[in-house]
Amino acid sequence: MSRYTEIRSFALIAEKGSFAAAAQVEGVTPIILGRRLDALEKRLGVRLMHRSTRGLTLTDLGEQFLEQCKQLLHDFEMAEASISDQHNAMRGHLVVSAPASFGRQHVAPHVLEFKKRYPDLRLSFNFTDSVIDLVREGYDMGIRVGAVYDPNYVAVRLFPNQRVVCGTPDYFARYGVPLQPEELVQHNCLAFNQQGGQQHGWTFLRDGQMFSVRVQGDLDCNDGELLYDWVKQGWGIGWRSTWEIQAEIKRGELVTVLDDYAISDYDIQAVYQQQRYLPAKIRVFTDYLRQIYNQPGYWEQG
Repeated sequence: MSRYTEIRSFALIAEKGSFAAAAQVEGVTPIILGRRLDALEKRLGVRLMHRSTRGLTLTDLGEQFLEQCKQLLHDFEMAEASISDQHNAMRGHLVVSAPASFGRQHVAPHVLEFKKRYPDLRLSFNFTDSVIDLVREGYDMGIRVGAVYDPNYVAVRLFPNQRVVCGTPDYFARYGVPLQPEELVQHNCLAFNQQGGQQHGWTFLRDGQMFSVRVQGDLDCNDGELLYDWVKQGWGIGWRSTWEIQAEIKRGELVTVLDDYAISDYDIQAVYQQQRYLPAKIRVFTDYLRQIYNQPGYWEQG
């Protein structure tokens, strides 16, 4: 009987609290697990568990040994996973979700080069502005713009981003520059709609506190690219991400206002489910995009 098998069985018995429950997970009989624990205790010369009709309890030495066993098992499994990943790393199927406009502009153009590097990996993409449950709908990962609060997901920042108010110089010359977020009610704000009305207010930060201003305008739409096009034509002002306006800012076609109130935690992030071992296909694609996005001048190219 291997030492690894004894240690793994001991940790499983401690976790489940009974031989019967651990045996069901292990796929053996409780008698076999009992023999493994006996062999481990005999070899160590100490008692690890008190066994009675009331159940199982760890001895002081058992609790100490359990923590060490957990670390050993973790290291062993990580070593196995590392070798397995290197052998099968970039095979299989990677399924990715991203916001529609961002996906078309900043994910799709880089897909074919990634495919050339890893020809055995099948790639699937869904570009949509709908909020997707990655796990339920079968996605390996998603690209998100904005904060991620779900503790079941890991969020890795690909590039810093803010949400800012912007418009053309001509618009602000005609209608004035808002100095406080509350002054936006006096402006034609072009925002996303939901069933014909403004979906949400625009969110700002003042003295460390977030707050929203309910905006209104004579044009609204559920298509972010169309809204942005209207802003660039001077029909009103928009609340846009810095990733999408850098080229126009550099050319002087757009200017930002209320920058002192902009929320800063609106980063571009790779998001995936919390999991014990991160598949190499997710890690490599995340690193690939992060390297591209952090190239000097990338976002100013438009």
